[in-house]
Amino acid sequence: MTSRKDFLSQQAPENYVAGLGRGATGFTTRSDLGPAREGPSEDQIKEALAKRAAQLGASPSTYNDLIWAQTNGGLFQAPTPSAYGAVEKKEEDDDDERFQDPENEVGLFATGAYDRDDDEADRIYQDIDERMDRRRKARRLVPRFNFVCSLSPTSACEAYGLSNPLLHEQITDLNPFAHREAREKQERDEYEAKNPKIQQQFADLKRSLGSITDEQWQNIPEVGDLTGKNRRTKQNSKQRFYAVPDSVIAGARNTTEFDTSVADGAQTNHSGSDNVDGTMTNFADIGAARDKVLQVNLDKAAMGSADANSGSASTIDPKGYLTSLAKTDLRSRDYDIGDVKRVESLLQSVIKTNSRHPPGYIALARLHELAGKPVKARDVMSQCCSLNPLSEDAWLENIRLNEGHNAKVIAAAAVKENPQSTRLWTRATELENDPQSKRRVLRRALDLLPKSVVLWKQLVQLSQDESEARLLLSQACHEIPASIELHLALARIVETVEEARKVLNTCRRANPKNAEVWIAATRLEEQVGSKNTANIMKRGVQSLANENAMLKREEWIEQAEKCEEEGAILTGQSIIQETLSYGLDEDDDRKKLFMEDAQASISRGRYEIARAIYAYILRIWPTSKSAWEASASLEKVHGKREDLWNVLEKAVEAVPQADDLWIQYANEKYQSGDVDSARIVLAKAFNQSPSENIYLEAINLEAKNGQIDQARELLQQARQEAGTDRVWIKSVAFARTHPEHHETNNSTALDLVNQALQLYPSQWKLWAQKGQIYTSLSLLPQAREAYTTGTRANPKSVTLWLLLSQLEEQLAGSVVKARSVLDRAKAQNPKNERLWLESVRLERRAGNLPAAKNLMARALQPSECHKSGILWSERIWHLEPRTQRKPLSLEAVKVVESDPTLFVTVARVFWAERKLEKAVTWFEKAILLDSDVGDTWAWYWRFLQMHGSEGKRADVLEKLRVAEPRHGEIWAGVRKGVGREGWGVERVLEEVVRGLE
Repeated sequence: MTSRKDFLSQQAPENYVAGLGRGATGFTTRSDLGPAREGPSEDQIKEALAKRAAQLGASPSTYNDLIWAQTNGGLFQAPTPSAYGAVEKKEEDDDDERFQDPENEVGLFATGAYDRDDDEADRIYQDIDERMDRRRKARRLVPRFNFVCSLSPTSACEAYGLSNPLLHEQITDLNPFAHREAREKQERDEYEAKNPKIQQQFADLKRSLGSITDEQWQNIPEVGDLTGKNRRTKQNSKQRFYAVPDSVIAGARNTTEFDTSVADGAQTNHSGSDNVDGTMTNFADIGAARDKVLQVNLDKAAMGSADANSGSASTIDPKGYLTSLAKTDLRSRDYDIGDVKRVESLLQSVIKTNSRHPPGYIALARLHELAGKPVKARDVMSQCCSLNPLSEDAWLENIRLNEGHNAKVIAAAAVKENPQSTRLWTRATELENDPQSKRRVLRRALDLLPKSVVLWKQLVQLSQDESEARLLLSQACHEIPASIELHLALARIVETVEEARKVLNTCRRANPKNAEVWIAATRLEEQVGSKNTANIMKRGVQSLANENAMLKREEWIEQAEKCEEEGAILTGQSIIQETLSYGLDEDDDRKKLFMEDAQASISRGRYEIARAIYAYILRIWPTSKSAWEASASLEKVHGKREDLWNVLEKAVEAVPQADDLWIQYANEKYQSGDVDSARIVLAKAFNQSPSENIYLEAINLEAKNGQIDQARELLQQARQEAGTDRVWIKSVAFARTHPEHHETNNSTALDLVNQALQLYPSQWKLWAQKGQIYTSLSLLPQAREAYTTGTRANPKSVTLWLLLSQLEEQLAGSVVKARSVLDRAKAQNPKNERLWLESVRLERRAGNLPAAKNLMARALQPSECHKSGILWSERIWHLEPRTQRKPLSLEAVKVVESDPTLFVTVARVFWAERKLEKAVTWFEKAILLDSDVGDTWAWYWRFLQMHGSEGKRADVLEKLRVAEPRHGEIWAGVRKGVGREGWGVERVLEEVVRGLE
């Protein structure tokens, strides 16, 4: 039977906590702790430690002995042992919180018992730490050993005893300065002694401040900043500028003015308060800056609209712009010296990295030139030329930087290094002053470069007479047979035509694929008066086609226009006749393309080429009405009257059924004063096509010449043979303006209109004529009935609704019924600008300006008539104050973009501000946009009557006769008035100008 106790009877291990292994946590109660009692005293602790040391076999005196210390021969107390005999290591500094366990490991093992194994581990770790400390100290030993001690080794041993264990250790701390920390401290002290702080330097002065008096303290001067930069900065910062209000400027201006006129009593102060000093603020002058900004914006908008109409994308000349930039003086510009230095360093690094890079040297030289260092720039380029003798750009830049004799020397060196450089020889020629020297240099150059066309041309230009030039060109053509330019120049100066033909033939054989030779040959035949120009060009086109060297259509047209510009009209026409259809198929819309080509030539001012294109079109399509009309229009605007008659005569022969051409032919004859010829033309037209247009034109012709009875008979015949609504409308209008004898109540006209309404009840013009007849007879109720019936028969007629509204306003004297009529009209005709305009004007005539503004705001909504020029014009002139006209004009131009009425409004705004050039620009833009609006001509004519010259007025009047405007709010009313059928455009213009606001 064993003596070992069972498991439950055995003593629990140290630090055992029941349930800790399965995760249970215990708790402590008061009964576990027992009553509170006082802990052991200090003597009891020492006695327990000594007893524990005796049990371990260590002498207590071992821990109380004194051992050797190095620092100043001093002593330090040995560390005390632990309870198990391990010596506790005394750290120099307490452990830093940075080296503590963040999880509080010490607290975790605080409840464990410190046993023998723990003590042994502590001793082992402590020995290792001490050994590592000794090794570190050994590494910090000073190589030279200079230890001086007053004690000999024997005395030292006697003093401290041979039993000292440290004597068997390696002594490392023999010199107090052997440590790295001591050495660093010594170096730091020496540096601080040599470089004291500012605070230490002025320490004595600070101490002496305690002895000064209050009076001396008050007399200490203020510390000032004497540096120039900061002084200028502070001075500039003290200069403050404030924007003076416009009212102050205007008041200061008007304080010295005297008004000698008496103010009208009707004039009121719009600001709401009277001016105390009697001055009046001119707000138009005050807003000058704002007007300038708006004017610039309007000019931009005008440029955009002009570009959209003319098809041009820009008005800037790129070549001229670059030329102006090249002429700009760079030295006059402000530049930062720091930037120059920075760029110079970069360029220096470029040429150092690659000394064979001429652009880097050129850039550096120009930088020095910009900085005002020409000598340095020349040195840089000299170095570049020495390193890069084959660079043309380097030599040219070096020549440019030098002057006079130096430049010639450099040019000579340049052509010596580059004898095949045309640019260097040309530059060398330019350096010479007299023609003889220039010719000598060019001859030397041609000895080396006999194939240079540039050098031959320069030498020919310097020739003294024509014979010498002819000789030089002959030699040049012999040397360079492929040069077309030299051959053409020689052909121009030869003595006979045969010699010129030989030169061109020689050039043609050398250059069979060049079209310029054939064009030059054709021009030569034209100059000598030969009729063989068309054949020459035909042969040329065939030859080029065989060689596959034909130009494009556009290039041929460009060559033809160039010939017209230089006076070779027949050559240009021959080019068009032979090449216009080149490259086009029969299926292509060639007619449309040719018409576009003709219009493009007209826009460029090449009218002869346009005539040639129209002639080509009419040769292929002789019965094309549009082509004949376009050709007649060209002759009418840019040709002679005889040419126009010839074109129209050919047109009516080719297209006898075209009434418009017959009418235009008759009108041109009538306007020239040949009435009989006009009657003959219309008689021929009756034989070919007795249509209503011919009848009406014949009636107008007889009425203009006073043949009323004959015109009346023609109308009756027209009603019987071609009784269209237009004929009936013309009959009623003629009966109103030319009543029969002893007729005063327009009974004939009323009878005719009733008969016409039986045939055409939905024709709104007939209802309008009936209402106007009743209005002229003061039968307003009958006129209202006519207009009302007309609106029922044709509710889409805006003119009838407007006439009815105006009649209601005239009858009732109130705007209620007129407003109701316009509302019904807008319901039948939505988004109609004329109805919205009449509604606004109705309220304005009634004095209801807020209602007019409200209606205008509704009318200018995007869902209604947002882009109506007449509505914007009405708003600008009648619904907004004068100061808002220009901003509104700018906004309107941006929204509407292109409208003649709006352009006229903008011109009037500039006219009111006395900006006449701007006004002329906008007037001409409006006419260019739509020349058929007579109101535009009337406003422009009124402007020219006040500010235009006689020549300008004559030019505008001539353009007016050509345009013959027919539309316009005021123009149409005057032109179609009763008794004004025979008025010309000049008389209508005068009447409209008198009726303008």
